[in-house]
Amino acid sequence: MQQVCSEPSQVVKIHKVFFTRIFTGMKKRDERQLELPLAGKPKLTVIKGEGKRIHEPLQSRDAVARVLIEAGADLLLRRISHERAEEIEQRVDEILNLFDKVDRRPALMNTLKEKLDDLEQLIRETRKLRSHGHG
Repeated sequence: MQQVCSEPSQVVKIHKVFFTRIFTGMKKRDERQLELPLAGKPKLTVIKGEGKRIHEPLQSRDAVARVLIEAGADLLLRRISHERAEEIEQRVDEILNLFDKVDRRPALMNTLKEKLDDLEQLIRETRKLRSHGHG
């Protein structure tokens, strides 16, 4: 594994807010949000890829947070169920907490690796189901 214990990034810190907003947005929509004008230049830039999706191994906090963002997008697009998205969210939370604990107690590294492997298996299964139209 490479760089299992990197410093927490902004992506990891906002994962709970992002997922909470997805769940609340699915149930209750605030139409006023669409009325707000964009101020200035957009903050996001489109990066042109080669049309091939690359799934990185789960070896860092950022990679784990990206799994949560992927699940959130799939939930919004109704490609996966709420139950599956919640399961992914719970596992991601547990793993992010383990990353913090491993920084203080390196003996937990094997537990972290096992949880990362379990999450990776769940994500592979989710992607397979998603590609076949199930969720």
